[in-house]
Amino acid sequence: MNPKIWLSSPHMGGDEFDFVKEAFDTNWIAPLGPNVDGFEHDLEGFTGSAFAAALSSGTASLHLALIILGVQAGDEIICQSFTFSATANPIVYLGATPVFVDSEPETWNMSPELLEQAIKDRMAKGKKPKAIIPVHLYGMPAQMERIMAIATRYDIPVIEDAAEALGSAIKGKNAGTFGIMGILSFNGNKIITTSGGGALIADNRELVERARFLSTQARDSAPHYEHSEIGYNYRMSNVSAGIGRGQMKVIKDRINQRRKIYDTYVQHLSQIKGISFLSEPDGYFSNRWLTTIIIDPESNDGIDREVIRKCLEKQNIESRPLWKPMHLQPVFANYPAFLNGLSTTLFNNGLCLPSGSNLKDDDVNSVITQIKKCFKGKISI
Repeated sequence: MNPKIWLSSPHMGGDEFDFVKEAFDTNWIAPLGPNVDGFEHDLEGFTGSAFAAALSSGTASLHLALIILGVQAGDEIICQSFTFSATANPIVYLGATPVFVDSEPETWNMSPELLEQAIKDRMAKGKKPKAIIPVHLYGMPAQMERIMAIATRYDIPVIEDAAEALGSAIKGKNAGTFGIMGILSFNGNKIITTSGGGALIADNRELVERARFLSTQARDSAPHYEHSEIGYNYRMSNVSAGIGRGQMKVIKDRINQRRKIYDTYVQHLSQIKGISFLSEPDGYFSNRWLTTIIIDPESNDGIDREVIRKCLEKQNIESRPLWKPMHLQPVFANYPAFLNGLSTTLFNNGLCLPSGSNLKDDDVNSVITQIKKCFKGKISI
């Protein structure tokens, strides 16, 4: 069997071990320490956000962001439907109700038109949404200028799910810095990793300090263990943060490599009838975390997403359908949703291609070759 070509595997830069070794040498194995402080400082400098809290996951970061905004059982949160379930799960953790909003075709992210429709509908029913959560999928920023204008009009705070979009920007302003808070993820498949981890970023010091307090079990200032409210074990460890500090030294290289991989796929596959790519709107910059394609079976003799996926799988190449929208997930099927059908079409026809920054040119060429063979009917399924 051919060596495995992964969708997006961790890619170490070389300096990670030095920071981790320093943590061991100085016995900073406890949850907090110099690497956590250093990693937060690196994130602040890179994103342009004033403050950052390094946490155990992107999901934990979003959970805390909702708590900080005072979300409680019975509240409603507007959430992008076309996303991973980790965007919606923390809403339900709190007993709140997700209200799903479909996508628009320019970025595949939250539709501003449907967002405003959802707000008006929920307010007419006496349920003003407590927050809005747009997502920057696959590294492509959402239409944040329009979303923020709507959110401001109705005085609803915005939490940006930038888990897939570290380094992406609109007109030079980084994803995650438009709303009142942004969340990042450093899971093993992300553009940089801390093994597992995330961060909450904001320009408001009090919000980030609140996140740090809640993430360390909400321990009050006292010589003993005193707790006035419920806390969480959500802080990033000093060891994991050491990996992150090493990764931040190479993040620009990682973004450049993923963008190069995207360009290579476009160059060699866009001429195939029935394959299309998501381009950057004017002023947008995507980190191209994952390169995605849309396969139109009606224009290529019935070759669909699953034909391509199985074609690649047979050659030990990992690919993945686009996210199944939340409104189609059994666990979320009964929640309100404002739909136009786009996310369903994207899920049915879309495929994520191997995009890791550690892919060799030969790996990318192998993916391209197999897709071309599949279209020529030279590989049996």
